[in-house]
Amino acid sequence: MFLSNLMPVKKAQKLIDSSLKNVGVEKISLEDAHRRVLAENITSELYSPPFERSAMDGYAILAEDTFGSSETNPSKLKIIDTIGAGQVSSKLVKHGEAVRIATGAPIPEGANSVVMEEYTDSKGINLEVEMSLTPGENISPMGEDLKKGDVILGNRKILRPQDLALIASAGYNSVNVYKKPKIAVITTGNELVMPRPSLSGAEIINSNHYTFKAMVESAMAIPTVVHCVDSHKLVENEFEKLIETHDALISTGGTAISKGDVVVDVTENIGKVLVHGVALRPGKPFGFGIIHEKPVFMLSGYPVAAIVQADVFVRDSLYKMQEIENEPQIIRKTASRKIPSSLGRTDYIRAKTELNMVRPLKIKGSGIIRSMVESNAYIIIEENVEGIGEGEECNVLSYDSLTV
Repeated sequence: MFLSNLMPVKKAQKLIDSSLKNVGVEKISLEDAHRRVLAENITSELYSPPFERSAMDGYAILAEDTFGSSETNPSKLKIIDTIGAGQVSSKLVKHGEAVRIATGAPIPEGANSVVMEEYTDSKGINLEVEMSLTPGENISPMGEDLKKGDVILGNRKILRPQDLALIASAGYNSVNVYKKPKIAVITTGNELVMPRPSLSGAEIINSNHYTFKAMVESAMAIPTVVHCVDSHKLVENEFEKLIETHDALISTGGTAISKGDVVVDVTENIGKVLVHGVALRPGKPFGFGIIHEKPVFMLSGYPVAAIVQADVFVRDSLYKMQEIENEPQIIRKTASRKIPSSLGRTDYIRAKTELNMVRPLKIKGSGIIRSMVESNAYIIIEENVEGIGEGEECNVLSYDSLTV
């Protein structure tokens, strides 16, 4: 098919975006919330800390009792109580008095500062303070971290360990999150077999089984992977069955731009094909459709082409279904050699970044999986650019920036 008959990449992306929706919200335990996406704003139910507390081990006193104190002129106080972690003192601290206190313990009534133990000398109940303090010194105020009613985390936040600590401190043990989409992956092809030490005839290892299970998981979704031979009836049965229990479907194989391609024919038969063929290299035979209002991504059977198609069209779609906002970072680097390209087509060139340079791999072909391992980035040549010259700057997308 001529380039002029293929859909531009950006147009296909916009069409797919307009067909997506999130898959709903669920409440889960905070125990299970790591790397989930918040579906609400979190407002603190508590002050944290919930009381004034000591910032260190020492003595809670009135700062005014130490004005002018030094090693040669210490203040003399009387120890009236001791507070350990998790304890509260019932004593009222008056002038000339002190309470021994542990880090994090509540400040007793009347005290307005804490002197570090290193600047004191104690004998029994007698305490000498060898420095001058100011009111509030070494005290963490109530609500220093969180104030009741504060919005502390926003909707669509991907929760990290420190976020869970903040949510717990705000008084929550469960949160509302966007559901993880359930994604059915169907690898098609009579020739595909699972890994084994020897092959016969036209058998090919089904590497796409592992690639796309991992790809779906890396996009924070839940995969189910099945294989089906190139039978219209069997593929249609699998599509119908899986689309009922999953939020989207990804297929590999059977998408070549010609008549009689089983995956495209099945999608057209039970749904609607919106995209078939894009101006992308590698990955021209990409298809997208809708079955029962759910998205269907039809990828090439060739591993590299399928990976590129997934990186260009699928991964971001799985993020959007979870309300994840990810903008891959395009950086500029200098091409180490000339890279030819054709107008009207977007090229994703496998490459290796080296400091300020980027080196396109010489390995080509949509079935050369090793090229994806030996590279760490794509050089992207947009459809309106006719190649990159040696020493020219070009757009580079690192593989790492594709994940959140």
